[in-house]
Amino acid sequence: MNNKALIAMSGGVDSGVSAYLMKQNGYDCIAVTMKLFSNGDISLSEENSCCSTNDIDIAKNLANSLGMEHHLLNFSDDFKEKVIDNFVSSYENGATPNPCIECNRHLKFTRLFSFAEENGCDYIVTGHYARIDRDEESGRYLLKKAVDEEKDQSYVLYSLTQNQLSHTIFPLGAMTKPEVREIALSQGFENANKKDSQDICFIPDGKYAEFIESYANKKYPEGNFIDTSGNILGTHRGIIRYTIGQRKGLGLALPQPMYVTKVDCENNNVVLGVHSELFSKTLTASKINLISQETIETPIRVKAKIRYRQKPEWATAVQTDTDTLSIEFDEPQRAITKGQSVVLYDGDIVVGGGTIE
Repeated sequence: MNNKALIAMSGGVDSGVSAYLMKQNGYDCIAVTMKLFSNGDISLSEENSCCSTNDIDIAKNLANSLGMEHHLLNFSDDFKEKVIDNFVSSYENGATPNPCIECNRHLKFTRLFSFAEENGCDYIVTGHYARIDRDEESGRYLLKKAVDEEKDQSYVLYSLTQNQLSHTIFPLGAMTKPEVREIALSQGFENANKKDSQDICFIPDGKYAEFIESYANKKYPEGNFIDTSGNILGTHRGIIRYTIGQRKGLGLALPQPMYVTKVDCENNNVVLGVHSELFSKTLTASKINLISQETIETPIRVKAKIRYRQKPEWATAVQTDTDTLSIEFDEPQRAITKGQSVVLYDGDIVVGGGTIE
């Protein structure tokens, strides 16, 4: 083990303070900013998203002020294939993906991880709010929730492998956001008061359907809204505009509130139901990654999250195959959605997770 660390610097306050803390702790650091896309390529102005020239300049200036060499790596081809193309394809197939998870899986902890190894870095450091520990009894590395539960990002990190966890540091895992900003202000960082990004980086205005149509350069055909009995209720504007649980934006005058309960791509139908029809107790997940244990030999009790901004709920998890989990919740859950991830927790510890099928 050496003392050299690669700092992933986005131009945001979290990665900047992470870099500062690593230097304070005596690490030999290099800074890397990932260029994931060109704003013009996805019809965005320079001010409207990350990967802007301003973000890169902030990261470079901060790295230089901390005495770190700075590298700009162009991963735009990989980001297009692994994240944006996957995002578009998922919506076209009636699923609702989480691109942050795919970015962590394929870019930050694969491509960036390889660059760190090639440059003699033993650790990769990011500004994520999560913690890493090692279970002395089993010898396994553990991913844990951040101390600041409001900022906790363990959900989007469940795909990390044992090797990746053993070479990753999250300096902010035991800190609160106000504490991080206080450090940035005390050091005079130019991004100390920079707002946190709330939306998908390549769709900062949140208009997913408009982005998909522009990116794919096509219009998606209209089809029928139907109820769960197959009765036609009206005409939808293309299946990419709808996700499970949606009520707003349907454009229908209905005698009672109705919600999207299914996106039927095969027949180009969007199925609507009453609120009670959104609830179910079971799900199947594939593309699983387990962290706290190698396999789930017998059914286990966990708390499970089916989306990022949701409270974990009690459930029983069973591993039904090498790459499949079956989850049964104690209480019915609202709008379990294909394409989202389910992440399992044992207290603060991430057991693992997978993609909801």
